[in-house]
Amino acid sequence: MEKITFVPDGDDAAVDFFVLEQTTIGGVNYILVTDAEEEEDGEAYILKAVSGSGENEQVYNIVEDENELAAVSGVFESMLDDIDLIK
Repeated sequence: MEKITFVPDGDDAAVDFFVLEQTTIGGVNYILVTDAEEEEDGEAYILKAVSGSGENEQVYNIVEDENELAAVSGVFESMLDDIDLIK
């Protein structure tokens, strides 16, 4: 599992997440990440890439829109047979 480190805006503390899957829908990149390295129950988040092309660093925001979250989580659930996302 790939580990990525995020530095939230206005916060010096880095946060590590582990990438479970990634996909592109309508030209927008999404990643499904978890805070648990092992195959245990952990918090999962769907993040949406919001930085423009040509940027040196990728910027992600947590998907909060209910319709977008439902659509993207459905895609991730179909990609990962052994995972159930609780919305």
